[in-house]
Amino acid sequence: MKLTNKGRYAVMAMADLASNANNGPISLSEISLRQNISLPYLEQIFIKLKDNKLVRSSRGATGGYILEKPASEIRLSNIIYAVDEE
Repeated sequence: MKLTNKGRYAVMAMADLASNANNGPISLSEISLRQNISLPYLEQIFIKLKDNKLVRSSRGATGGYILEKPASEIRLSNIIYAVDEE
């Protein structure tokens, strides 16, 4: 299986979310800056991750995204399957 850019970026973003999970919800703009991924592209990725119940969003001034379940329970294959169309 060849890893696409979308899959690679999704894995990088999820790793960023997992490593910063103790800080509460993380905004996409923070992930975008840290991982050097364009914000519109990241938004597309996170829609798919949310649809596949890998992340959850919260609104408001301190809103952002958090992992839906513990990082130890999320497999790379779940992330790649969620964002890559066949």
